[in-house]
Amino acid sequence: MACRNERCNGCGPQFLVPSEAQIIRCDSCQGITRISRPSVNPLIRAGQDTINHAVNRVQSRMTRVMSRPSPNTARPANLQYYQHQLSQPFVPKPLMPPSAYGRKRAVLCGVSYNGKSYKLKGTVNDVHCMKYFLVDRLGFPNHSVLMLTEHEMDPFRIPTKQNMRMALQWLVQGCQSGDSLVFYFSGHGSTQRDYSMDEIDGNDETLCPVDFETEGMIIDDEINATIVRPLPHGAKLHAIVDACYSGTVLDLRFLCRINRGGHYAWEDHQFSPAYKGTSGGLAVSISACDDHQKSADTTALSGGTSTGALTYSFIQAADNNRGPTYGSLLNAMRHKIREAKTGVEMEPQLTSSETFDIYSTPMVL
Repeated sequence: MACRNERCNGCGPQFLVPSEAQIIRCDSCQGITRISRPSVNPLIRAGQDTINHAVNRVQSRMTRVMSRPSPNTARPANLQYYQHQLSQPFVPKPLMPPSAYGRKRAVLCGVSYNGKSYKLKGTVNDVHCMKYFLVDRLGFPNHSVLMLTEHEMDPFRIPTKQNMRMALQWLVQGCQSGDSLVFYFSGHGSTQRDYSMDEIDGNDETLCPVDFETEGMIIDDEINATIVRPLPHGAKLHAIVDACYSGTVLDLRFLCRINRGGHYAWEDHQFSPAYKGTSGGLAVSISACDDHQKSADTTALSGGTSTGALTYSFIQAADNNRGPTYGSLLNAMRHKIREAKTGVEMEPQLTSSETFDIYSTPMVL
């Protein structure tokens, strides 16, 4: 099954819908648009409006999470009906963690910087794709996934610096053995001078919330203190960061260097006496590029839809290789990005709070 781009006849915005959809309802204007089935199988129309044929089935599953039927509208007989929703309710405020043992929980941030010269086009789509992957493919409870984008109606779910801080605190609140946590960020990353003197290169890596020009950036020291250090024994955290200069943005001790032949070695980045580890748990970060590199927001991978190169390659590699090891995942991602020729030199990076054999350790979120 594949997906394709369709446009609302009422207000005009374009969005992705499953190929079998015959009626769509726009959440923005509530207008109904009838669409016809394509005469050509989208799986063989690589490079057009849909995801390339190798991952059509992945992208279609991911985009379906953005569509839900309206509960107050009758469904026409024999027609499959989809509603494009710009935002969906998450959990009542104040944000509180679920109480179940062995929880899976995720914070997904996509920052577009609307109205700015440095606006990014693919971040909201990235967040929806990642949410679908976590919920429908990996079994994360829908109510345990917190999304922050500029399209949200709830002001507490706009990716401001304060809201991102609150979301990170929520992610680890009450964390215990058996928990699996995910922090995902798609947006701009940057660097600033390292005043704490704990960086080998003299710079702190940062994430840029939507209001960073007035409120400032979130630095790697703060991210580490908030979501890495509290991790108890038996808990694990995976950070997936699709941003520039993000190689060591969680300030984890060990960086895995992998050459094009697949050979790897762990580098110890414990530069200062400051402790940057966990409280017994495992923290792993998969980031878009090295600390000196830029990442790409591109249509080269999807055949028309703007996506983050890391996000697209990560979901494709993880979905196409069930039970991948960290090594096979990283190699597949790097190969896909090089193959796409995005015009940006970027090598996805792996950092961790502890070392392990990347070719025998499965990547399990």
